[in-house]
Amino acid sequence: MSIRSSLLNGPLGFGGAPLGNMFTNIPEEVALQTVEAAWQEGVRYFDTAPFYGAGLSELRVGEALSRHPRDEYVLSTKVGRIILDEVETGGRDFGEKGGLFEFGRPNRIVYDYSESGTLKSIEDSLKRLKVDRLDFVWVHDIAQDFHGDAWLAQFEIARTGAFRALARLLDEKVIKGWGLGVNRVEPIELTLGLSESQPNGMLVAGRYSLLDHEVALERLMPAAEKKKVDIVVGGPYSSGVLAGGSHFEYQKASPDILAKVGKIKALTQRFEIPIKAAALQFVLAHPATAAVIPGASRPERIAEDVAALRVNIPGGFWEEMREQGLVSPRAPLPIDRK
Repeated sequence: MSIRSSLLNGPLGFGGAPLGNMFTNIPEEVALQTVEAAWQEGVRYFDTAPFYGAGLSELRVGEALSRHPRDEYVLSTKVGRIILDEVETGGRDFGEKGGLFEFGRPNRIVYDYSESGTLKSIEDSLKRLKVDRLDFVWVHDIAQDFHGDAWLAQFEIARTGAFRALARLLDEKVIKGWGLGVNRVEPIELTLGLSESQPNGMLVAGRYSLLDHEVALERLMPAAEKKKVDIVVGGPYSSGVLAGGSHFEYQKASPDILAKVGKIKALTQRFEIPIKAAALQFVLAHPATAAVIPGASRPERIAEDVAALRVNIPGGFWEEMREQGLVSPRAPLPIDRK
């Protein structure tokens, strides 16, 4: 079964990273209201991860969804990190993701891509999420926090551990899909080149957006289409900079990025469309994309996302985006489907 065919109500999902207190401390009530707002707007795919606030996002997503029948939504989380009961004091180094979840729970987080670690991670996630099963499981952040080729050693552990464990769970129909959940192209390319343990989906954060899609267009999307592997796109707003925020790639956006965002915003204002509409519809125009999962930290953001998919964007907008070099000339656009 493909990832695409497992979705219950269209391609728009809910990204749970902000509910781990990403960048800021979100009140519990607001977090729960945000998930409920997504439900009321018809969203039926929810994604989270143990890493998001050291289990905080999973706890919140689980609590909010516990009032709804389990058969009526699709749920995914990730493996590769174990959340310990041990509490850490002082600052924590999350590599490229810096202080992303400094407002999350203080529990110690350790990497574990082994088979036993994968099964342990799933068991812990089920408890935090208050469910008896998961739909999709992503192997999280291989290559993210390891310098040079050190990630290849972690990849090998995952290949013989997490990959085989998840492939077995898929064969046994315990889960509906598995793959990598990463923001680097290289580990996906390596995985798609394997002769064993083939996944049926990939979650790619930040690598296919209005601001960053050249490498994915050249290498990732064609390979995924050839292998019939569905792509779930995370981070369609590029860490928030495309939705009014100041972060790109989990860091403060550079002057060059802000300048490009300014040009895109100028066009959206001239054509009187929300920039979110351009960002989401661009992502979904690629035939390899099965779903998109923007994050949200406030209930009102959900309505914006849902409305963005319904906006009729004039063809002239996309033509100017191409003419100004704001999107690759090779990128599939909504007007190409008409």
